[in-house]
Amino acid sequence: MYGIDELREGAKKASDKKAIIGPDIDLSGFEKKMIQHEYLSDEALRALPDEERRQLLMSGLDVSKKARGGTYFQKDTAVIHCGSDQEGIEVTPIREALETDDSIWDYYWQLVSVDTDKYTAAAELNLHNGYVIRSLPGTRSVYPVQACLYLDREGLQQTVHNIIIAEEDSELHIITGCATSPHLKKGAHLGISEFYVKKNAKLSFTMIHNWAEDMVVRPRSAARVEEGGLFLNNYICMKPVKSLQMYPVTHLVGKGAVARFYSIIVGSPGSEYDVGGRIFLQSPQSRAEIVTRAISNGGKIISRGHLIGEVPEIKAHLECKGLILNGGLIHAIPELEGHVDGVEMSHEAAVGKIAQEEISYLMSRGLDEEEATSTIVRGFLNVDIPGLPDQLKAEIDRAIDTGDKELI
Repeated sequence: MYGIDELREGAKKASDKKAIIGPDIDLSGFEKKMIQHEYLSDEALRALPDEERRQLLMSGLDVSKKARGGTYFQKDTAVIHCGSDQEGIEVTPIREALETDDSIWDYYWQLVSVDTDKYTAAAELNLHNGYVIRSLPGTRSVYPVQACLYLDREGLQQTVHNIIIAEEDSELHIITGCATSPHLKKGAHLGISEFYVKKNAKLSFTMIHNWAEDMVVRPRSAARVEEGGLFLNNYICMKPVKSLQMYPVTHLVGKGAVARFYSIIVGSPGSEYDVGGRIFLQSPQSRAEIVTRAISNGGKIISRGHLIGEVPEIKAHLECKGLILNGGLIHAIPELEGHVDGVEMSHEAAVGKIAQEEISYLMSRGLDEEEATSTIVRGFLNVDIPGLPDQLKAEIDRAIDTGDKELI
């Protein structure tokens, strides 16, 4: 466990350290001070302007809190709504948790190194807030917890640190969104997320990004999955963003541990995405899967995937499929790394275009060209994600449907 002085010293040394992969971003031009906002009651949350509520809903936050087990809502640097509506599920701002719960220090900066690069350093030196979401042992969440990190202040650098803990034999579902207000054009988001999936626990984490066109985004995340644990990590980004770079890492440390990454990405003109994931299979009978669907609508997408089999009796699969609609670039980089006899690992990658015969066939069935193209795109983006509750499946479908309408 790190002490605060040790963390700060490491962060200061790394404050100008560039990321190993992805384009470098100059953070000096962004505002970093704390912004005050009024805390919202349930009634005030429901009374937000229609345009703002629609923006939040597109990133997964329902202000009515219907079919939600808890809510964390951060606007700029201020927590404006937070609480749990399920027994055995805790939702706490991280600043509060660090002050009141000594056990959180056993998780804080334990999976992600504070001196990884200048973005992790900034998250410690300029921490605004973030959340701790924990399911207690044996708890089964009925509804997903919703969390939203929202930017309203033009030119702000929002820095957060999130810790998610699924205790032994528990089940936890989270839908989290990052979004900007309709009027905002420029900002930066730096986020640290650390996931702990204990023995025989299940955690599903679905993130929907709904950014403005001039946003720069640098999430840093890592997970640890113990024996019999399951970690589902779903990512959806179908809106423009200036620059997004993330590379989540998961360690499968217990026998039979499972991790699955599913990503759906649409690259708009002028947008750059450098995304992917790395999974270490470190215990027998562990399983891993990384599946990506990428569409370039004029943007640049680099899709990385790295599976590392360190012990026998593991299975892992990597799949990236890309579709180029209106120019742009898709660069798929699949990596398999087997260190011992007895590993079973595979990958497939493909980048292509919509076949004219597919469009012609659908047009012969009564669709016009635009409807036919949209139908093919929607089918391409349809990824079967096993193990999700109905509420999360509905949110993923809604995010895809909303983005799909703007593609063609």
